[in-house]
Amino acid sequence: MASTAAKRNGIRTTIQNKSESQTGEKPKRGKMNISFFFLVIVLLSIGLVMVFSASYATSLNETGNSLTIVLKQAVFVVAGVAIMIFASFVDYHIYRKFKWVIYIGGLVLMCVALLFPNSTGARRWIWIGPISFQPSEIMKFALTVACAHLVALNYKQMKNPKYGFWPFVILLLPVLGLCALQRHLSALILMAAIAGTIIIVGGSKVRWFVGIAAVGGPLALLALKLMGHDYVGTRFSDWLDPLSGNIRGTKWQTAQSLYAIGSGGLTGVGLGNSTQKYLYLSEPQNDFIFAIVCEELGFLGAMVIILLFVLLIYCGFSIAMKAPDKFGCMLVIGLTAQIGIQTLLNIAVVSNAMPNTGISLPFFSAGGTALTMQLAQMGVILNVSRYCQQN
Repeated sequence: MASTAAKRNGIRTTIQNKSESQTGEKPKRGKMNISFFFLVIVLLSIGLVMVFSASYATSLNETGNSLTIVLKQAVFVVAGVAIMIFASFVDYHIYRKFKWVIYIGGLVLMCVALLFPNSTGARRWIWIGPISFQPSEIMKFALTVACAHLVALNYKQMKNPKYGFWPFVILLLPVLGLCALQRHLSALILMAAIAGTIIIVGGSKVRWFVGIAAVGGPLALLALKLMGHDYVGTRFSDWLDPLSGNIRGTKWQTAQSLYAIGSGGLTGVGLGNSTQKYLYLSEPQNDFIFAIVCEELGFLGAMVIILLFVLLIYCGFSIAMKAPDKFGCMLVIGLTAQIGIQTLLNIAVVSNAMPNTGISLPFFSAGGTALTMQLAQMGVILNVSRYCQQN
């Protein structure tokens, strides 16, 4: 514990010692971090292969063509990489300039999504003809930018709750409230975790957020139940005992995921040889694609992919520590934390270490909005890396 505290204090000291352009000169732009870019491309490539393997049966059953889903995903990958490269040339300070426009715009889009309920009652998508997108993906970035700005603005007074606590609570409340109304539990957890990471690393007191989580968590669950959202309690009970009773109900997805992981063993059944993807796991190319990874590539293959994510996160935090100013540092910490936390939560859900919240695996799960936003955010990190101090 002493070692962990020392590391956290070391990170805080590094952040606090950063100067907000002491010379008044704008840092010169250099080359982007090739290691970070390479890791993103490797994860994307493996993810696309796994989308094809996982979606083969579903695509054939739904469209008569086994390539439909993977070809659609390939289009998003190409578009996302193009957006990432473009974003790597856009000066990241522009996001701070338009921080409140981005934040309020994200809130408005999340409100609009409430007008588009789907068959399950969740209201997370905006539909424009045949095109749909999740505004919560945009809101994650907006919240990260706003939190990074507040930390950079008040970094000398983060121990004072007037600057290091209440402004962030005010920032978070409408976002989390809209996530609850959308029945989007995974987005609620993720946004709270991203904001908490930025604020705590930025120098705020940990106990404030532990306290608000301890009090606010149960109150939020009670509020959801009173609002008629019984799905939270159902998912919690299913998590505690996923393999007993009628698994053809809400337990089905978790049970099939555990069967897939167990079938993989140490080395897996081989790429393309999964049985759970044959209409046992519902839409295996989406939130539960890691179960197919475990089944086909085994424990060793899954560990290689986890290691790649760890390297990406390490590389991201390394860029943050070399950023030329506090805003750039906190922005990269928030964006990197999003990938790390989301990966951790997805693996936890797939392995039943936590209740099913419907959270995707970055760079792997099929879907256009999440992937393109993730790659755009990776482009922002790459842009910060262009201005990094090279010492």
